[in-house]
Amino acid sequence: MKPKYPKFAADELTTLIDQYFIYIKGKYRMTRMSPKKEGDKPTRTKTWDREPEFATISGLALFLGFSSRQVFDDCMRKGKYSDILKRGCLRVEAFYESRLHQHSTSGAIFALKSMGWNEKHETKLSDGTTLKTFSIKIIESGPKPVSSEKEVVMLETIQTPPDNAIQHQNHTNDPMTQ
Repeated sequence: MKPKYPKFAADELTTLIDQYFIYIKGKYRMTRMSPKKEGDKPTRTKTWDREPEFATISGLALFLGFSSRQVFDDCMRKGKYSDILKRGCLRVEAFYESRLHQHSTSGAIFALKSMGWNEKHETKLSDGTTLKTFSIKIIESGPKPVSSEKEVVMLETIQTPPDNAIQHQNHTNDPMTQ
């Protein structure tokens, strides 16, 4: 049985993808709160009618009217508007990439790896040659710099000679002198 793709024109699909990214921002209204004390100014607070959501490929597929992720993937690979759908997926990927600059990145890393990202950096040339790049990690060694003279501590050490430092003057093989 052949899957049914949602029917839309190219400009309509582009508009729907834009609407998805507007929709996930959520919906709120500003409410005015009366002052708690006399003489204070009234405050305004944001009341969410619909909480913001994260951009996802599945969410985009549902918003566009696809019945499954498989049908969405098929349409993106060989459908009439595959370039437009790929661009929508690229926007979701850009969202996850931007999350890499936040404190907790493990979920974004997992999502990007499932989208084909790889930790290895390889470039394949047209003649089949593979160029591999490597990264250099700088590890600090030695004492850390101080910010003021107050942080400098002078240590006094006394060096003692090792036990085997005293050697005999006579180094002959004559057993009588040893």
